Amino acid sequence: MAKGKVTIKQDRCKGCGLCVSVCPKEVLALDKKVINDKGYNPASAVKPEECIGCANCALICPDVVITVERD
Repeated sequence: MAKGKVTIKQDRCKGCGLCVSVCPKEVLALDKKVINDKGYNPASAVKPEECIGCANCALICPDVVITVERD
């Protein structure tokens, strides 16, 4: 059961993948099927039910497009 909820502003994400690399539960992945207005493949929560609410993804995001709500 998820202990956190990840929200990503996909329209502002530049697809750097830093959030994907620091997630201990592999909740995030770059969405290869979506291209945002900036021309990037944004990050997406592919396994939101696995989120533990650590917020590593939000802390490392250079563009501050990720928020994590903890339950």
